[in-house]
Amino acid sequence: MAEILRSETVGGALLLAATVFALVWANSTYGAAYASLRDHPVGPAALHLELPLGTWAGDGLLAIFFFVAGLELKREFVAGDLRDPRRAALPVAAALGGMAVPAVLFVAVNAGGEAGSLKGWAIPTATDIAFALAVLAVVSSHLPAALRTFLLTLAVVDDLFAITIIALFFTSELHIWWFALALVPLAAFTVLVQRRVRAWWLLLPLAVTTWGLVHASGIHATVAGVLLGFAVPVLRSDAAGGPDAGPGLAEHFEHRFRPISAGLAVPVFAFFSAGVAVGGLHGLRDALGDRIALGIVIGLVVGKTLGVFGATFLVSRFTRADLDDDLEWADVLGLSMLAGVGFTVSLLIGELAFGAASIRDEHVKVGVLTGSVLAAVFAGTLLTLRNRRYRRLEAESS
Repeated sequence: MAEILRSETVGGALLLAATVFALVWANSTYGAAYASLRDHPVGPAALHLELPLGTWAGDGLLAIFFFVAGLELKREFVAGDLRDPRRAALPVAAALGGMAVPAVLFVAVNAGGEAGSLKGWAIPTATDIAFALAVLAVVSSHLPAALRTFLLTLAVVDDLFAITIIALFFTSELHIWWFALALVPLAAFTVLVQRRVRAWWLLLPLAVTTWGLVHASGIHATVAGVLLGFAVPVLRSDAAGGPDAGPGLAEHFEHRFRPISAGLAVPVFAFFSAGVAVGGLHGLRDALGDRIALGIVIGLVVGKTLGVFGATFLVSRFTRADLDDDLEWADVLGLSMLAGVGFTVSLLIGELAFGAASIRDEHVKVGVLTGSVLAAVFAGTLLTLRNRRYRRLEAESS
């Protein structure tokens, strides 16, 4: 079962199935039961961790996914294609462009609108890494591996900047001392893994403590997963103590945790995040008539495509940064569309900007859902055509 769950296609199918199930349940006559389950509080109140199940899925289980993503991303930067700064510069620039252009388009659509509508400027800036990778995994069988690496780097950088935006503009209570305390168990975790210690009874309590302190600081708790993943060494040490390019502890942890991430963390997160009550065609029409929802849709579908593709092209054209030899610009265009799949962080920013359960927050949910679905459909169509082309080329060459 673990080997099956390590397949990205299976993990992506589980995530998409959980998403569809949540959407159907939330919009059925039993939608109240779904909302009650999602909002049911669980956890130790003494530690201020009596959180709704939906929050546990987004802040807790998703941290496992970000840990695995951090491991994979560090491996690419240290021993993979991204160790060349000219290759790494492109996805980082793409992430920045993919955040700036959607924000500008949202402001342009909502300029002169109702008072307070510009508070949502950051909603379409986020790319949902889990959903985007799931869509890519489902449609891809022969696409270049460099395309996934590009998307992973872009999405992780995008999420880190989005979380920074939340901390700077949407966090009313940022407790910097809690974050400073989180660096203590993080440092201890780093020392142990750098010494190649694998004892779970030492590492797991340190990781959980780091997560809890980051959560208490007001910063999105998934940042802890990324920091812990970056702390793990990639290269193996030989008997003389020098670096060896063989597999190291990062690959070992990735092998162990990927089935948990793909089979449990990401599908459960999707189930609790995707249950948006649209309200039927009438509710959908009313929501999309709001400039806020329209700005989100335009930002995700148009802004992300223009921002990611435009930034990648300009940096490649006017700097020494190089596009991977295995990629073509049509692949980058499909990936740029796929970056418009924004869900979790977009919904979180919308809730922080307009208030949970407000009418504007409901319109934000509809806008995020509509924009993400459209981006996934457009990207999936183009990438499916690209996948067929690569499959045909491989058959001809063999």
